[in-house]
Amino acid sequence: MLKRALLMAIGVLTLASCRNNSDHSGFDQRANLFNADWQFIQDSEVDDVNKLSSGDADIRWEQVALPHTAAVEPLVIKDQQWQGTSFYRKTFTAPDILKDKHVALKFEGAMQVADIFLNGEKLMTHQGGYLPFYVELSEHLKYGKENVLLVRLNNEDNELVPPGKPIADLDFNWFSGIYRNVWLMVRDKVHVTDPVGANRVAGGGVFVTYSDVSDEKATVNVKVDVDNQRQNSADIGLSVKMNDADGNVITEQIVAAHNVEAMRNQVFQTSFDVEEPALWSPDYPNLYDLTVEVLENEKVVDVVSETIGIRTFSWTADQFYLNGEPLFLRGTNRHQEYPYIGYALSDNANYRDAYKIKQAGFNFVRLSHYPHSRSFMRACDELGLLTMDAIPGWQFFGNEAFQDNAIQDVRNMVRRDRNHPSVVIWEASLNESGMTREFMLRAHAAVHEEYPHEDTYTCGWIDDVYDVYIPARQHGKSPHYWNRYDKEKPILIAEYGDWEYYAQNAGFNQKAFEDLTSEERNSRQLRGFGQKRLAQQALNYQEAHNSNLQGPACGDANWLMFDYNRGYAPDLEASGVMDLFRLPKFAFYFYKSQADIKPEVSQEFYGPFIEIANFYNDPSFSEVKVYSNCEEVELFVNGKSFGRQKPDADRISSHLKHPPFTFHLNGFEPGELTAKGYVAGQEMTETIRRTPEQAAQLNLWIDESGRPLEKGQNDVVFLYASVTDANGTILPEAFNNVTYSVEGDAELIGANPVSAEAGIATILLKAGDQGGVITIKASANGLAADPLTIEVP
Repeated sequence: MLKRALLMAIGVLTLASCRNNSDHSGFDQRANLFNADWQFIQDSEVDDVNKLSSGDADIRWEQVALPHTAAVEPLVIKDQQWQGTSFYRKTFTAPDILKDKHVALKFEGAMQVADIFLNGEKLMTHQGGYLPFYVELSEHLKYGKENVLLVRLNNEDNELVPPGKPIADLDFNWFSGIYRNVWLMVRDKVHVTDPVGANRVAGGGVFVTYSDVSDEKATVNVKVDVDNQRQNSADIGLSVKMNDADGNVITEQIVAAHNVEAMRNQVFQTSFDVEEPALWSPDYPNLYDLTVEVLENEKVVDVVSETIGIRTFSWTADQFYLNGEPLFLRGTNRHQEYPYIGYALSDNANYRDAYKIKQAGFNFVRLSHYPHSRSFMRACDELGLLTMDAIPGWQFFGNEAFQDNAIQDVRNMVRRDRNHPSVVIWEASLNESGMTREFMLRAHAAVHEEYPHEDTYTCGWIDDVYDVYIPARQHGKSPHYWNRYDKEKPILIAEYGDWEYYAQNAGFNQKAFEDLTSEERNSRQLRGFGQKRLAQQALNYQEAHNSNLQGPACGDANWLMFDYNRGYAPDLEASGVMDLFRLPKFAFYFYKSQADIKPEVSQEFYGPFIEIANFYNDPSFSEVKVYSNCEEVELFVNGKSFGRQKPDADRISSHLKHPPFTFHLNGFEPGELTAKGYVAGQEMTETIRRTPEQAAQLNLWIDESGRPLEKGQNDVVFLYASVTDANGTILPEAFNNVTYSVEGDAELIGANPVSAEAGIATILLKAGDQGGVITIKASANGLAADPLTIEVP
């Protein structure tokens, strides 16, 4: 009731400006979204804070909502992305009822140096674009009056701020804007602190660890940091309650009260046993809700919740163990970039990326090369994806100030993400950077200081100091690849397949690849480059992954999941198993086939799978590769069986969980390929590939990947239009210009018209604040699509 009363009293801070987060578990219940009703200006000629904070009519502000990018970029950033200074402004009234409250703002991410002003007064400067920062407002607000919040944001090259390297020399783009959520925190003067805002080693907020974990019992250890910001001491205690996913109360603990002096903090600790815990794992990502109530004289004055998962893990020289069982980490790398809007992804968009990674058959994702959004982390918790959390860094090692900022990134990364069950390792290393041993020791120690528990492991790309060694395959030279490593230290191959694979290594017999050009051998293949090159990319990943399985690594992570823009290059980095629009390449099907059949766990992620990696439109491409997790595959050509066979047993398939099935056609007759998968002699699944005929129509769809399009969240989805024949078969060589239009509360972002690539033209669809019916139309060179109607509730 107190929370509702406060929200109703905040005047302009109504649901239009502060949407409640009740639909998204895992965030502090005292936090309310502060994303709506901002004003924005890019490259203002005015740099006078007082003038910018006023209602000067000469300054034309754009009305925006968060998350927001300061510049919509082209699909392929051939010239350097926009860099400069931008301003965000928000006007609000703070009612008198807030005088006795703790009021603050929490920025999840703003790129990358932020100066925060309230009513013309500078409150703080924050350096760093990938981690949150906390701004206390209580002592600076004008109560009962209008307040003006101003954010001056600069994303220019800055050698003091990790990653530090100029963007023109960087292997990724860091983009711009207040691109993650901002939260308004309204709390009692006696409240649980913020983990980052408190800035206390292994302190702040709620910190949950586990011990003596087994299927029979687990001990949950809870540490809670409470501030007393009153002018007098207070008797403060806690109530700690844990519920399962169905809302059943598992336990409820009362923590004895302490008398906490004025303007001091108190750390409370409690432990309790959970009988027969539902352990968290990739197959069964079981979660619990932990609620902490702060009691002053037995009255609830503050409430905070965390979503947690009980598990235990360890890294050894030859294996990763989760809940006492060995698990090979079959992973990928991810950059958080979307086309056009850069990093400004909605929470739903982040979830959809995690969903696709899970759908691709991976159980692990490395967050390259910086901390990703908390909504992505939460999605990994919910879907069952293990993660490697990483500080910002790539081939740059700066001066003392840079190093100090990087160490602070280490600490804030652990403080933010320590309760996520998905995190099993901390990359406290600047990727591929020439770090000093002193820096590595500091970074390694910072993780262990912030997370003083047995389930704590650091990793780095240099085989020194850190708990786990994470090289990329290109850092070694096959066939002596494994011989250079310390066999006593766990190894995880953090990158492979981009350019380290059989077809690219001159030291091997290259006869099998002598007819391939350098461009054809490469793993950097756009979807539009054709099936021969897509097949080679998939083969490269297969070879490297199979090789990794023969060594002592606990797991591997391919480079990478999605294509992305590079600051130093005028073209897309196209090593992704999906393109920038999240459309699959053949390599996606290879990885998806490596997931075992476990429909009792999930039909979507572990069902019987089969896919043909051949468009069946080119007589010269006679190899039909079938990716499947079945035991046998039978191929039919125009209804006639071409044979039923076991998986490949060649050199590059020897250690795979589910090798592909390769068929070589004797000739080419347009029509239909059908592949059927069998397990124990029983047909489990089939797929059909038809020869494309003449273009006849367009087909429209959006990608929801487990989360429908949502109003009022700056939510975006990919909108696709495929060029198809009369049978609905996509024409993989079609490059028609497609023109989109939309009716209703939504907008299109991106080139329009847009050229199809491999038969599919893509644009972003962004939902507005009101929702309702959205109707989308598309046309191209005399082709039209049936209108697509979407209901956004």
